[in-house]
Amino acid sequence: MLTLVAAVQDTMPTRGTSSAPYSVMKERKSSTQAEAPAAEQQQAPPSPVDFTSWAKTVQYQTQVVLHQILELEDERHLDPAWNKVLEQVRSYSLRPSKRIRPALVLVGYALGRGDTRAPSGLWRFAAATELLHTFMLIHDDVADQADTRRGGAALHKMLGEGRLGENLAIVIGDHLYGRSLEVMLGCNLPEADVATRYFLKVCRYTAAGQYMDIRLPHQPLAELSIYNALRVAYLKTALYGFTAPLVCGAMLSGSAPEIINKLERFGRYVGTAYQLRDDLLGLYGQSSVVGKPTDSDLAQGKRTFPLLAAYLRATPEARQEMETLCIPGPKDETMLQRARELVEIHGGRSATERIIERSTNAAARILHTLPEAGGLKQMLRDLLQMLMIREA
Repeated sequence: MLTLVAAVQDTMPTRGTSSAPYSVMKERKSSTQAEAPAAEQQQAPPSPVDFTSWAKTVQYQTQVVLHQILELEDERHLDPAWNKVLEQVRSYSLRPSKRIRPALVLVGYALGRGDTRAPSGLWRFAAATELLHTFMLIHDDVADQADTRRGGAALHKMLGEGRLGENLAIVIGDHLYGRSLEVMLGCNLPEADVATRYFLKVCRYTAAGQYMDIRLPHQPLAELSIYNALRVAYLKTALYGFTAPLVCGAMLSGSAPEIINKLERFGRYVGTAYQLRDDLLGLYGQSSVVGKPTDSDLAQGKRTFPLLAAYLRATPEARQEMETLCIPGPKDETMLQRARELVEIHGGRSATERIIERSTNAAARILHTLPEAGGLKQMLRDLLQMLMIREA
């Protein structure tokens, strides 16, 4: 079973609950250092028994580290208004979420190293990937004109009305981007610069994917194909959300190139399945479960895989109707429901489900060739199963 042995300052939780953190062993640099205190010797960190338990562990410990790295003493005297907004940003950043990226950094590190010890610097790098993700979410919500995120108001809605709130949110996103890189490069792990450069390259590709995602709604459906949607899924989600954290974790461990290559491919397939599931949730999910509006994709006219797959199979009459329904702009419930019906009737939903299954199966085949690393393969199998059926 997987045991996460961490050292963030002196203590770190080993299970993801709302209770006080457990005592843990501190990672020793050499066997000649002083003996551990008696309390540390007697209480080894318990091992999670399944993916759910392990995921809660990661969520809790990521929250602890995020709280630490968002406490910026050097900025306290810059401006009273800035201090107030940083409190809002901390609250926003610490909202409950899946924390998939930090989890994958830890997985990549363990697979590359062959054991499950997690030094404090790794936790900081992992938390920084989540902070970088928060920066991207803030900018995405401005671009998408989203009102909510993770069960609460989008940051630009928290900071002010209209253009003022949007401008302030963009600035805050830039601030978090700088802080995340500062933490990555300062995590005191030997390959931090290499891993950070890799992550930054992926961020460039993510920007290209975001550009396509914003531009495509202004093109007729007839000019596009399912490959446009798959390219956006790969660039915007798979590379940045799954491949990059896995690969960076492996790089930080000094992993062999063979493992890194396998993790790149694994992340690509898992990330594609994740984004396509997200596309389905954007059509058929419940806002109260997903944590954000499920009509925004249609309102923005996004060219998602289910929509393009249905258009490809639709009759000329249905295609004309879909072109009209998918013009970006506000839509009433009747229009939204009709768009969902057309995607369902013409096979867009079922085609998406098939690609999700194929991508998941391809990821499972790669997973079979990876080392065990203390039960991590079963954890990743559970992750794949979760992604297949997730509702949020």
